[in-house]
Amino acid sequence: MSTKKNVLGRGLGALIENADELKSKPAASSINEIEVSKIEANPWQPRTRFDEERLTELASSIREIGIIQPLTLRKLDDSRYQIIAGERRFRAAKLAGLERVPAYVRVADDDTMLEMALVENIQREDLDPIEVAISYQRLIDECQLTQESMSERVGKKRSTISNYLRLLKLPAEIQLGLREKQISMGHARALINVEDPATQLMIYEQVLEYDFSVRKVEEVVRELTQESEVLPKEEPVKESKQPIPEEYKKLKQQLSQFFKTNIQFSRADDGKGKIVIPFRSDEELEKIISILDKANTL
Repeated sequence: MSTKKNVLGRGLGALIENADELKSKPAASSINEIEVSKIEANPWQPRTRFDEERLTELASSIREIGIIQPLTLRKLDDSRYQIIAGERRFRAAKLAGLERVPAYVRVADDDTMLEMALVENIQREDLDPIEVAISYQRLIDECQLTQESMSERVGKKRSTISNYLRLLKLPAEIQLGLREKQISMGHARALINVEDPATQLMIYEQVLEYDFSVRKVEEVVRELTQESEVLPKEEPVKESKQPIPEEYKKLKQQLSQFFKTNIQFSRADDGKGKIVIPFRSDEELEKIISILDKANTL
């Protein structure tokens, strides 16, 4: 019985060592049985999506063996409680038809509620990388935490936190692909090193079409980066001193998407310039030729 209590006791308190810094009173040592009808969802819930199939599976497990890890709640008044941590367990418990759930009851203000919910959720393995990144960003924006203090709170290296935050700079389409597991965290981290969003999307589309590995994407990004460093040195005199007109930028993006490669475009002040279609293999060259052939028949 003592072993079970130790397992049940491993909750949010183990994640946040300094309760004074959170301006929160320590949790009660005992586990309370709280009526499901008295529990409200957390308005600061960092998790934005709940997988219905996995909720159903958890509900089935709860029917068989009950809730292993208690929820963490805060008491609003004598008849209402609000979830700090454990909304997924709460939803599954309702599906399972439970009338009461085990819970720790804490006292916390709104700011503490948000911070505790974010910190607790970051520890969850089933959060997608974008949800984790958004949680980190909210800790910075809404809880005024630095990356260093976050590192201490969640037990992650600052470089790890920084890598997650950089994901939020990717185009929305790529972020969605990462959330839906069309690409991995490794793919996304490689794409972050490309500055041009249109080129990021072009490589992303290639990953989906040709099932590129992370190593392949890293190779593509490395080659593109090297090309962008070399190109200006080839024609330093011909480069225009004026910014490239917006219509030419759009043309470059359209051509890059059309040929599914990073088109190199340069234009001098006198109107002269060149368009380069790079390729990395005979196979890619054949695809470019095929695209041109199809365009000629239109």
